[in-house]
Amino acid sequence: MVTRLFRSALLALCLPALAFADEPNLDNGREINGTCAACHGENGQGGKQGEYPRIAGQSAKFIEFTLKSFRARERINLPMFPYTQERELPDEDIRDIAAYLAAIELPTRPPKFKDTDDALTRLTAMQKVMLIPRVEGDIAAGKTLYEARCTTCHGDDARGKRIVPMLAGQYSNYLMRQMQSFQAGERPHDEETPGEGVLKGLKEAELQNMLAYFTTLQNIEDKQ
Repeated sequence: MVTRLFRSALLALCLPALAFADEPNLDNGREINGTCAACHGENGQGGKQGEYPRIAGQSAKFIEFTLKSFRARERINLPMFPYTQERELPDEDIRDIAAYLAAIELPTRPPKFKDTDDALTRLTAMQKVMLIPRVEGDIAAGKTLYEARCTTCHGDDARGKRIVPMLAGQYSNYLMRQMQSFQAGERPHDEETPGEGVLKGLKEAELQNMLAYFTTLQNIEDKQ
């Protein structure tokens, strides 16, 4: 009886510790982001106008899935391959950097400053503002096409969910490159529709229309 009680008490003490161990370490994620920032920016906003994609605000599940796909070469990205190897980025670090980046919100409008805010405060705040420029295309046609083919996975607001990425707020030229890669069979779209997936048969002008539509969905302040 005493032994049973001792074991129950020991288990009760261990369970919170085990649960805590599964929690992401955001401080570690911030430290890892120092490496990512060289290409993707200090705030995960991407770089070189879309040569490197925005990763801030993507779901943690998507970031984890993508990094592990690079590691396993299920998605080919040669520059990322060495960074995602187990010895460089173990699963715990992937969890931490994914959680850190997912928690970053990039406003699309400048904040309201106080008269007492100094120049550094204002500069730091403005560096987090990210607004994708409008691109050419038929917005209405892009909306119709997106709603017919993409909302089931990417959501009505193109914010994505779980391992499905957000599209609103991502660089237009980066998205165009990825869509063309899907169509060329260079990158699998998803497991259920391998190859071109839902983009099969779409012309470049139709892809451009969707990009134009995405730029109308990025204002997160309107959704709060």
